Amino acid sequence: MLVIGVLLSLFVISIWVLSYFSSREESLWGSEKIAIIEIKGVIIDPQPVVEKLIKFRKNEKVKAIVLRIDSPGGGVGPAQEIHAEVKKVQLEKKVLVSMGSVAASGGYYIACAADKIIANPGSITGSIGVIVESLNVEDLFRKLGLRSTVIKSGRHKDIGSPLRKMTPEEKKLLQGVLDSVHEQFIRAVAEGRKLPLEKVRSLADGRIFSGEQAKTLGLVDDLGNFQDTIAMAAKMAGIKGEPEVIYPEKKRFSLLDLILQQTILKLLDRAGEHFPQLFFLYTNPQGAVP
Repeated sequence: MLVIGVLLSLFVISIWVLSYFSSREESLWGSEKIAIIEIKGVIIDPQPVVEKLIKFRKNEKVKAIVLRIDSPGGGVGPAQEIHAEVKKVQLEKKVLVSMGSVAASGGYYIACAADKIIANPGSITGSIGVIVESLNVEDLFRKLGLRSTVIKSGRHKDIGSPLRKMTPEEKKLLQGVLDSVHEQFIRAVAEGRKLPLEKVRSLADGRIFSGEQAKTLGLVDDLGNFQDTIAMAAKMAGIKGEPEVIYPEKKRFSLLDLILQQTILKLLDRAGEHFPQLFFLYTNPQGAVP
């Protein structure tokens, strides 16, 4: 019975060890790897993606990184932070982008920093532009008998407040900010895609393109799926044979982290609810994309 107990214990321990290492971002075997980083949904917090980029950049076994982008975009700052980090990684190893169903606006801003962009023929991309929206509830408050008192240190401090109409001067100020950020977007695309500024400017009116159209225009390099992108990454990195593909280790669920995250997001929302926010964001017309 003692022998059986020892053998059973060794078996259980072996299973746990194998499970533990298989769940990690690196296996115990193989040397040349391709790392996958997924960018999904609206881009608000850049840190998780930036941290993964830094980690894989420092990993000598990782020869190339594939960004799997399925995002309509997001905040201007977050997209620019990820874009900047992709350019740093690009100095040391190959970075490729695989577009999912949509990689538009901020999603495309990130993609244009890569060495190669691969899209499905029907991937939605482009939407090179900037948007800011301000909700006005002045009439609703008036009907409810509610009034707002604002004390401010400068006449433009409450620009974009939903409690009053925006003045022509304020609209002009915001338009100037949007034009500046829009020009930054255009320069990033022109530099990343090696296209003339004027050509990019002619395409940067917020319109979207299919992957097939984008390839014709020079906004993407090739048409293909996720597996095609991995194969191209292996070829560009000089990996012979079947490459080992690794994903970042998933962070274990923490109830405390979730509570803190939700609390911080609520505080940020309240802090910014009277301030117009800039977005590289493609708003999908209902029913336009299957």
